[in-house]
Amino acid sequence: MRTFLIFLLLSGFSLLASAAGPREADLPPCPASPNCVSSRDPDPSRRVDPIPFRGTLEEAREALEAVVRSLPRATIVASSGIGIRAEFLSLLGFVDDVEFRIDGAAGVIHVRSASRKGYWDLGVNRRRVETIREAFENMPEKRRGGGPGSL
Repeated sequence: MRTFLIFLLLSGFSLLASAAGPREADLPPCPASPNCVSSRDPDPSRRVDPIPFRGTLEEAREALEAVVRSLPRATIVASSGIGIRAEFLSLLGFVDDVEFRIDGAAGVIHVRSASRKGYWDLGVNRRRVETIREAFENMPEKRRGGGPGSL
């Protein structure tokens, strides 16, 4: 009976944790293969800097969505709260997944870009992140959340 109660108690906690879902602020880790970059990866060969922003989460998300939509062969597949997921189609038909998490407290957008297939990406994911960063930074300040009244 005691074992059953412990099991029931642990199952209840497990159900509560899964109902809440994964923390939206987490990005999946990069695989061991060299076809992924992430601002949360501890390995310097896979690490990229997060993208800084000023203003509100909503302003940052809207500006980032505009940047992604402006890029060729890009599709936003999900966007809500602090997260954006996008797919990029290569000229050869390969799909790369890009995820963003907006950290309002730190004023940065964390990013992960990874190839779905293959082992080596020839630096495509790193260049994509840097293209997105540059486009975001070159947006008019008001568009990326840095207009009057922001810190």
